[in-house]
Amino acid sequence: MQLEQRRAGAGEPLVLIHGIGSCWQVWTPVLDTLESHHDVLAIDLPGYGRSPPADGEPTVPALVDAVERAMDQAGLGTAHLAGNSMGGWIAAELAARGRARTVVALSPAGLWTPGEWRYSRAILRATHAVAPLVSPAAGLLARAAVGRRLMFWHVCARPDRIHPASAAYQARAYASSPSFLRTLAWIGDGPRMPQGLDRIDCPFRVAWGTRDLLLPFRQARRWERLVPTAELARLEGLGHVPMSDDPELTARTILALSSSRGREAVGATA
Repeated sequence: MQLEQRRAGAGEPLVLIHGIGSCWQVWTPVLDTLESHHDVLAIDLPGYGRSPPADGEPTVPALVDAVERAMDQAGLGTAHLAGNSMGGWIAAELAARGRARTVVALSPAGLWTPGEWRYSRAILRATHAVAPLVSPAAGLLARAAVGRRLMFWHVCARPDRIHPASAAYQARAYASSPSFLRTLAWIGDGPRMPQGLDRIDCPFRVAWGTRDLLLPFRQARRWERLVPTAELARLEGLGHVPMSDDPELTARTILALSSSRGREAVGATA
């Protein structure tokens, strides 16, 4: 797996892991703040963004393996981890393997009921089916706030705040991912859920937008119950992908756990 972006900043390493269908650029709104406290690695998972697909099936365990290998290649025995959606699931399983110093999971996927999974899968399948039709006009659509709302209504409470160029790139990446449907199919066999949560012993923050349309906020309580070290942070008025909805609050939520310098600089936690 390629390390698609490395920003050499001050402090301990922080690895950012995006969700299904996404790419490292989804973290752009918070990168400047995070890199003032950490050496930040924002990655494209195999089969997403510019990273080629991995050999074999793109299961979540295989993606966890890929991130672990990338950490090894970067010389990181452990790191602070922040993951969104499926990236939160991946971060949790890395923590269960002992690779995390802290974890901030932003609306992490995986602890759904069968009915909740069917609902989320229907949204993801529908938006992915439309994505190839939207992709050729993504640049034009992204110029207008209404176009960004049409493209990202299901994951952002305030999609008009996404930078137009980033919105266009993310829409094209979503449409062209060779791993999206295969990963979705693997998750749906059950549906499958995160493993090893009871083994997590590092500080673990579950942060959830109260306007998350893809994964309902009630799922946050399950993470709070199942991860021994979990604490819950409500992100009032934010959606499933909160980085562009409110970059300041999202960065503060991460730094309040991952960085003592960050706690001193940003004040009270979310």
